[in-house]
Amino acid sequence: MTWARFQSLFYTQPKLGLSLDISRMPFPDDFLEKMQPQLQQAWADMAALEAGGMANPDENRMVGHYWLRAAHLAPTAELRTAISTNIAVIKALVAKIHRGEITGAAGKFKEVLVIGIGGSALGAQFISHALGRLKAGPDKMGLVFFDNTDPDGMDSVLKQLGRRLKQTLVLVISKSGGTAETRNGMVEAQAAFRAAGLDYPRHFIAVTGENSQLDRLAQQEGWLARFPLWDWIGGRTSVLCAVGLLPAALQGIKIDQLLAGAAAMDVATRQPVLRENPAALLALMWYWATDGRGTKDMVILPYKDRLLLFSRYLQQLVMESLGKERDLAGNLVHQGIAVYGNKGSTDQHAYVQQLRDGVDNFFITFIEVLKDRATDSALEVEPGVTSGDFLQGFLLGTREALSDKNRPSLTITIDEVSPQSIGRLIALYERAVGFYASLIKINAYHQPGVEAGKLAAGKVLTLKLAIKAALAAAPEVAFTAESLAKTIGQPAQAELVFKILEHLAANPSRQVSKTPRKPWSNSTYQQVP
Repeated sequence: MTWARFQSLFYTQPKLGLSLDISRMPFPDDFLEKMQPQLQQAWADMAALEAGGMANPDENRMVGHYWLRAAHLAPTAELRTAISTNIAVIKALVAKIHRGEITGAAGKFKEVLVIGIGGSALGAQFISHALGRLKAGPDKMGLVFFDNTDPDGMDSVLKQLGRRLKQTLVLVISKSGGTAETRNGMVEAQAAFRAAGLDYPRHFIAVTGENSQLDRLAQQEGWLARFPLWDWIGGRTSVLCAVGLLPAALQGIKIDQLLAGAAAMDVATRQPVLRENPAALLALMWYWATDGRGTKDMVILPYKDRLLLFSRYLQQLVMESLGKERDLAGNLVHQGIAVYGNKGSTDQHAYVQQLRDGVDNFFITFIEVLKDRATDSALEVEPGVTSGDFLQGFLLGTREALSDKNRPSLTITIDEVSPQSIGRLIALYERAVGFYASLIKINAYHQPGVEAGKLAAGKVLTLKLAIKAALAAAPEVAFTAESLAKTIGQPAQAELVFKILEHLAANPSRQVSKTPRKPWSNSTYQQVP
């Protein structure tokens, strides 16, 4: 890599506090020019999307997450009013909660339990981890999450809250209002409040689609508040509506600055000039690195503890958006880019060894933060050297070591971790995903594979109910998995029946006993009297 190549391929925008270095991606000199025709279509697709076109044709929906930080761009007066009003209501409610004007059954709220999964949790978790405790003093409220349907995980969170449950506000977030994992978390939380003798509706807030099952429940039970999750917002792009803004504001994060940062990046990434558009440059680097087919993985290496969860957030944004079986014309394409990452310099003691010397199936995005810490301290750990100097040294050194082995990388540099810079990063990647989807001609805004998984899970639960019923109807019979599968009329499902029986027998409260036999497939199970 030469100085001249770096100079020609280094994007920087001081007003955004961001730069992008693509010079270590060894694409040929004519690549950017050759991609211009496809990029022209991407500009047009994005302009149509923002104007209110049906960018999600499979579901006949608009895609409007860009309007969340620029309401004046929404295509109708009704939408513009709804977006602006929603932000104002969030601010007003949060201010009253912080002042103690709105309280729970046992006084002022001090904690927040967020119940959601996927896009209803990942963005909020990322923002909370990145921006919590950013300034001196504690956050206004602490945040914890139910982000799975793991009973042990929920018990752990409830134990962490302990007696503070009585001062805990609960946000239940589900666009459809019927997401199983979120519903389960809600039921578990309700049970905990009842066990503590607390009137849970005074503590609960719903963020959901209008007239959804959750919306109707919140109305019937008189929950503290309800916030809309519009159908033109996908879960993975919902972080800058009530899904992410409400928990962030409750924690004490300045949501106006988050929105302003995202809006500023949107302005920059609307520019139809490649060299002036960091999202377009990013999308083209993905295209070159993966042959436009996802042939290599995207490794995210942020050299900042606060950005640890960024790779998890990007996993959903990138993989759910781009991982598609068919293109817009219905052709079988099996598209996608796998994303993983942790943080620097931790990775230098984890998987950088493989990145440098092992299988060459990836490209790397280094994320550099120039400002070391919130306070202006230059504590030296060696003469003339701070911990922050070491961190940058590890980043630049690792990047150089990988370049020596012809391993491609690009580097995003931000000036500091702040609400504005986090908003810019979110908007940068949202736009890059949109551009890349246009380049490979797929619908980035639906998720049929996720729905297929939910349907399959539902069939497993139906099978479990049939198994329980059969065991209860014949408690004197010791069934093998195979014999029980035949009894319930599902002989082809013996393996699933076995897995379900193993789970039931491992939990005494389910009242199923197991008698081990050899071979293991002949173990027997029966209802405990």
